[in-house]
Amino acid sequence: MSVKIIGRAAWGAKPWDNDPRSDGPAYVPLSSRREFFVHYDGAHHVGRTGYAVPRAIEAQHLAQGWSGVGYHFVVDQAGNIYEGRGWTRTGAHCPGFNVSGIGVQIAVGGDQEPSEAALAACRALYDEACQRTGRTLAKRGHRDGIATLCPGPRLYAWVQAGMPAKGYQPPTGGTAPTGVARYQVTINGLPYGYGAEGSHVTRVGEALVAKGHGDAYEVGPGPKWSDADTKNYAAYQRSLGFSGDDADGVPGESSLRSLLGTLPGKTTTAKPKPKPKPPAFPGRSAFGPGKRNANVTRLGEALVAKGYGRFYKVGPGPSWSNADRNAVRAFQRAQGWTGADADGYPGPETWRRLVA
Repeated sequence: MSVKIIGRAAWGAKPWDNDPRSDGPAYVPLSSRREFFVHYDGAHHVGRTGYAVPRAIEAQHLAQGWSGVGYHFVVDQAGNIYEGRGWTRTGAHCPGFNVSGIGVQIAVGGDQEPSEAALAACRALYDEACQRTGRTLAKRGHRDGIATLCPGPRLYAWVQAGMPAKGYQPPTGGTAPTGVARYQVTINGLPYGYGAEGSHVTRVGEALVAKGHGDAYEVGPGPKWSDADTKNYAAYQRSLGFSGDDADGVPGESSLRSLLGTLPGKTTTAKPKPKPKPPAFPGRSAFGPGKRNANVTRLGEALVAKGYGRFYKVGPGPSWSNADRNAVRAFQRAQGWTGADADGYPGPETWRRLVA
């Protein structure tokens, strides 16, 4: 395939903190993808580089109680692409579109200028997604799915312009993949696909032969994944009812579990960590003209998440503004409150419904 993706094991991703199926289906066929969503990191510039980029996102998303990085992929300013949820896992990036949409964060924030390398990598990833799904995916910014400032004015304008990238030539000749698939996926910490090597590859080949799908082997199966493994695995996928890109010969979790019974690789018996207790209401005195603190930021971010981000031109941030008050007032009115109960300043119940 046309893009190089740094896998979860390479950048040091932690084992899935909770069962990933808690976010949605464990396996999403490529045939279900319809959109390609671009995201950014938020209101502040990103100064991190290299593996620190996906690791910081992972830490943030784990703290939110998610099972791991919510995006399918992350692109840094150097043009590196990091695997998050990958091609076939439910995302956690845009409510209502986590199955149909592939979510990609370009690691910039606020008015930070995305590099040409980052834009070219994201565009290459988009074209790769179109090849794998066999269709032209709709180009979307996060704000096209829910009310939010994401992906910021610069990236959103780029998406609306068709995602152009200097020095990058989109593939020609259609969007459907041709030939024998030669890319890898990582499942439970182990690589599968062309070039993957290990005893787990031999186990897959032996299971394929036992299931009657070993015709492509001249010698083998062996510990290094070859085109013969891909062809045999594609035949097995078709026997399960998969077709198109879902039967390209590269394993997905669903077909691999069906073949082997249990997935080899890293396992964990640790209980899911409890979600952090929401912060207590800090008091009405924390809000209002001249107030600047983390609770103002937390309130604003909760308002954006609830769909009241249209009041913010920049932010939300730690300094109280008219945008905060107008957003709070709109939220309060949406609860059916009037008069002093909808004055734009949060009380305990407003805080509970927004933040807790």
